[in-house]
Amino acid sequence: MINPFPPAFIFIIGALAIPFLKGRIKQAYLLFLPVLGFIDIISLQPGTSWVYPFLSYQLVLCQVDQLSMVIGYIFLIIGFLALLYSIHVKEDGQHIAALMYLGSSLGVVFAGDFFSLFVYWEIMAATSVFLIWFRREKESLDAGFRYILMHLIGGGILLTGIILHIESQNSITIGALSPGWAYAFILVGFGLNTAFIPLHTWLPDSYPRGTITGSVFLSVYTTKTGVYVLARCFPASDLIAYMGGVMAIYGVVFALLQNETRKLLSYHIVSQVGYMVAGVGIGTHLGVNGGIAHVFNHILYKALLFMCMGSVIFMTGKRKLTELGGIAKYMPVTCLACIIASLSISGAPGFNGFVSKGMVISSAAEAHKSALVLLLTLASIGTFLSFIKLCYFCFFAKNEHITAEDPPLNMQLAMGITAFLCVFIGLYPQSLFHILPHPAHYHTFTLHHIAGTLQLIFLSGFAFLIARKVFAPHEGLILDFDYFYRKGARGIAWFSRHPLNDFRLGVQKSLSGLVEAFAVLGNNPHAAPWIIIGKTELALATVLNRTLGTPGRDLLGTLQRNLQTLQSGPGRARASHFPIGIWVAASLAFLLILATLGS
Repeated sequence: MINPFPPAFIFIIGALAIPFLKGRIKQAYLLFLPVLGFIDIISLQPGTSWVYPFLSYQLVLCQVDQLSMVIGYIFLIIGFLALLYSIHVKEDGQHIAALMYLGSSLGVVFAGDFFSLFVYWEIMAATSVFLIWFRREKESLDAGFRYILMHLIGGGILLTGIILHIESQNSITIGALSPGWAYAFILVGFGLNTAFIPLHTWLPDSYPRGTITGSVFLSVYTTKTGVYVLARCFPASDLIAYMGGVMAIYGVVFALLQNETRKLLSYHIVSQVGYMVAGVGIGTHLGVNGGIAHVFNHILYKALLFMCMGSVIFMTGKRKLTELGGIAKYMPVTCLACIIASLSISGAPGFNGFVSKGMVISSAAEAHKSALVLLLTLASIGTFLSFIKLCYFCFFAKNEHITAEDPPLNMQLAMGITAFLCVFIGLYPQSLFHILPHPAHYHTFTLHHIAGTLQLIFLSGFAFLIARKVFAPHEGLILDFDYFYRKGARGIAWFSRHPLNDFRLGVQKSLSGLVEAFAVLGNNPHAAPWIIIGKTELALATVLNRTLGTPGRDLLGTLQRNLQTLQSGPGRARASHFPIGIWVAASLAFLLILATLGS
């Protein structure tokens, strides 16, 4: 029996055929690949396969269990929908980058060893950056360079941790890690991709700069693979749990301050990933189930939000809330999809975010982490406010100078299917529960949960009505932690250009002078004492020149001429007439004569 392929192969190899396909055939092929990938995944059997010896270790290219399967399902579902959303794009490079990004993300999910994981991890970074660069604007090019720089640094830190782990454990098998240096380095490497505070700044800097379709892919894979590997390697950690709480509240505060639509959504990725990280850090069955369920649900509603804002930008050319408003009547499908996605991310009853967000908060309460419960609840209030702001100022605020229409049919269809899934899981959460890593014993629609959530929604809506001017978008620069990174980088650049470079020039000058002195003495060995005396006199005359002025300058000139005469004396002239080869040949002849006489 032939084992199914590792799902990564289907997309990485399949991407290579894109340049040879055209028109409808290429569009059909793009949609066929995730369907083939889904068939491949459901054919996988629990356990490990595609195992190969590597040095004294084993590479495991396909490790299958309930955790990898649920992430694989959602990666392929949203991959299909994102490709459907983007099949109108003519540029092959965007499709190749997207497919390889999807494939490498699946490679991380199904990798059973750290070496394979690291290779796929780096392919993710190298391919995803092109989804930013293909926008071909200066801000996108700059953001892409910052993005890849951060991920190269993170990859180096991760590789250091993997090497330390192999050195201490003599194993490359992926599993729960014990505290130590390897633990710390790997956690930071994973944490950068997961957008830990303050390692998160690459995300809101780069995702809004991606192409309209590329940002949909970007919103899905990098941070979610980060959550996945945290669940694999760092279960039940208070540090990680409270980092999730900080991410949730930090991201939502910065989201509320944004004017650019996709930057607001990007900060909400940081916030929502915080819920997932908190669930994984809590480590109970309910916590891990809640974190992974939130991965599944977040991918759906966040991709839908990027689809909606991408459609708005595609049809209007405007991406700031201060430039938008009044387009609900022109783009009803996009508006409805955005409202559904906003209710989902806000955790409204009947939508998928209500299910998984409730699981995470309940697990924090059961673990008696009251501070974490408070952080996650406050983040929920901020989320409601953010998306009331987004929907109102984008679609309903008064603006008589803008017209638009809904995007092409493929984009509408992708938004419609994704919105349907958000509602379906919200109303029928059992469809998600039976594929989670642990048996689910969670009652979604309790009166307490519904009433508490509705109170938060009404409180947020009332606060927005009362203080609408406070939440109104405005132009301005919002500084984040990257301010300190950039200041630090400027400091490093100054230190490199001035003190460090001056030191280099000083050493170079000293060594050059030393080499020149040996060359002069080698050419004029008989004049060496006089040259040394002349240099000493010249040094003393230089001091005298500063004291006596004109008389000193006359003496200095005389000494310089005398020293120059000594240094270019007859020894130098004679050396120039006899190349070194002649002296070598003469020396060898002399040694040969001595050897002959001696024998």
